Amino acid sequence: MTDATDFALRGEHITLDALLKASGIVSSGGAAKVLIAEGGVRVNGQPEARRGRKLRAGDEVAVGTQRVRVGPALAD
Repeated sequence: MTDATDFALRGEHITLDALLKASGIVSSGGAAKVLIAEGGVRVNGQPEARRGRKLRAGDEVAVGTQRVRVGPALAD
């Protein structure tokens, strides 16, 4: 498995489908919906089927060998 990519929040949370798109794992919201529905996404090591799942700092998303670690919003 590869090292995790860090993703800084812009608010308190981001939805799973938005994170997949913003991090470049998928190219569209539709692709995120299909990937999640097919069981291809894990959050904190557990399969996740809710595309609207709210992710907060400390959560980690895995798709195959790609991992994204959600971090706190960066200070201005």
